[in-house]
Amino acid sequence: MSEPRRDNQQEAVDAWMAAYDNPQKELVQAVRLAILDVDPRIGECIKWQAPTFTYKGNIASFFPKAKKHASLMFHKGAEIPGDFAALEGDGKEARSMKFADMADLEAKRDELTAVVRAWINLKG
Repeated sequence: MSEPRRDNQQEAVDAWMAAYDNPQKELVQAVRLAILDVDPRIGECIKWQAPTFTYKGNIASFFPKAKKHASLMFHKGAEIPGDFAALEGDGKEARSMKFADMADLEAKRDELTAVVRAWINLKG
């Protein structure tokens, strides 16, 4: 049985996912739905040739070529308030979050939700 369609799911991203040829496709889709479930105001689109999540700016994009894990780049991750152990990186702006498999997604789901909520709260 397939997941119910979210109101904030976009057909362009559905089409991208349908054509996505990657061993992590199922995991990428699960991460996608986890993010869309955080808040109905979260948008999604295709930017930089990958699914990108938005709320008053770009939140995060997938690294579509990653084959050993699902990887998200939070474009302005350094600005997100809070201490999030799964957000990796020490650059000026971006942070990444990686998911090795479905069990890893479940282990990090609460933190992923908290990161996305912190972005929404930051943007008001």
